[in-house]
Amino acid sequence: MTRLIVGLGGTTRPGSSSELAVRTALRAAEAHGAETAHFGGAFLARLPLYAPENPHRTAEQRALVDAVRGADGIVIGTPGYHGGISGLVKNALDLLEDLRDDTRVYFDGRAVGCVVTAAGWQGCGTTLAALRSVVHAMRGWPTPLGVTLNTGGAALFGPDGTCTDPAAAAQLGLLGAQVASFTHALTPAP
Repeated sequence: MTRLIVGLGGTTRPGSSSELAVRTALRAAEAHGAETAHFGGAFLARLPLYAPENPHRTAEQRALVDAVRGADGIVIGTPGYHGGISGLVKNALDLLEDLRDDTRVYFDGRAVGCVVTAAGWQGCGTTLAALRSVVHAMRGWPTPLGVTLNTGGAALFGPDGTCTDPAAAAQLGLLGAQVASFTHALTPAP
């Protein structure tokens, strides 16, 4: 059975390293037989700020919620801004509060790959810990490997979006493979 892996993440900058990292992990999941859907930075930037008191949802908000609702696994990528998740990604995660009353609540029974890019290792580490905490709070299963990419040095991605750093490419490949393979092992709680 084909499994759906949903990726979300990026920045408002086209070709951001966090968006390219998510895309790289999704390609690895595809190589392991998964279908994928990606909600990148430009898409996330069109989402209105989450307002729990307002039940009206835009077409984009419904598309994201419905995709995650039907997902078997998830990859989330965020830049590390001041030691935390970007507002763009956090707003998308806040919107997923709409899954609270589902039979399969939030990320229940799903593997979630966590990817962080930051201009320094300290920002990478603190943001990865924050992202994993959010995934746990949403009842997801963070993959054993969480990928952190220090973007403060040489470019990690080429002009065509391909990961040019062998170590980073291997880590993102393993993360995508873990999400894809764990979709077969995890089942939702009764």
